[in-house]
Amino acid sequence: MLQIGDVVVSFDVLKERFLCDLSACRGACCVEGDAGAPLELDEVARIEEVLPLIWDELSPGAREVIGRQGVAYVDEEGDLVTSIVGGKDCVFTCHGADGCCYCAIERACREGKTDFLKPISCHLYPIRVKDFGEFRGLNYHRWDVCRAAVLLGQREDLPVYKSLREPLVRKFGEEWYAELETAVEELQKQGLL
Repeated sequence: MLQIGDVVVSFDVLKERFLCDLSACRGACCVEGDAGAPLELDEVARIEEVLPLIWDELSPGAREVIGRQGVAYVDEEGDLVTSIVGGKDCVFTCHGADGCCYCAIERACREGKTDFLKPISCHLYPIRVKDFGEFRGLNYHRWDVCRAAVLLGQREDLPVYKSLREPLVRKFGEEWYAELETAVEELQKQGLL
């Protein structure tokens, strides 16, 4: 484990290779699983602000779920997560002409309709953040639907933390990320990575 400020980073985040390969997975992370994406409390309000901008892109099932329970719910583990359709699909999933699943929130952001990109847990995936009170832990989450991303990351020799530089900076800041890079370089010099 490596600690930068109040964030403890698993060595797997530093050692494992990963690079999303949407052409291979087709966005399976948005439509597989048994719960929605983890949310921070302030993200619910941001999503509700964006909702009118993306409403027409959402499936009828997604609109029905949102109308009944809202954009989020508390799952079996007590975590606040995005609402899901049919026990698995994120309500914000939309499909492109290429057959891939996309995030309607992210699409609206990329089109300049909002400055909210998407929930940070989605942006950080496969890194999961766990709050332990005094500190937060960053762990690498392994999931079969991301096998192609692991293979591409290995081919490109891209560690998880480098692949996810943008969301890590979004979450923790440029200074924190620079400290992470410096610490990784030192660990490599010592032969620990």
